[in-house]
Amino acid sequence: MSSFKVPSFQDRIGSAAEAKKKALEQLRSRPPVDQKAVAERQAKKLERETKERERAAAKKAAEQGLKDAKAAEAAAKAAAAAPRSEAELKAARDARYAARKARK
Repeated sequence: MSSFKVPSFQDRIGSAAEAKKKALEQLRSRPPVDQKAVAERQAKKLERETKERERAAAKKAAEQGLKDAKAAEAAAKAAAAAPRSEAELKAARDARYAARKARK
């Protein structure tokens, strides 16, 4: 038993060819590209990209400034906690010894 196919294969090929012709006609009937409008769009795009790069650079500089400030603060804390020179250590030790001796 064969199946009943309303649009035959030839009908489907014909309608596909007509659709293709119609699409090509629509494509050909489009107005030509306005070069002035294209140039304006490209200029706006370039300006937008430039502003975005400037914003990104400013943000990166601000983040680097914060990093540098934190690093400087950490270095200052490390310098304050770092061991002192031998002469300073000896002077502090002598001062503690003298204070203990004076209490006795």
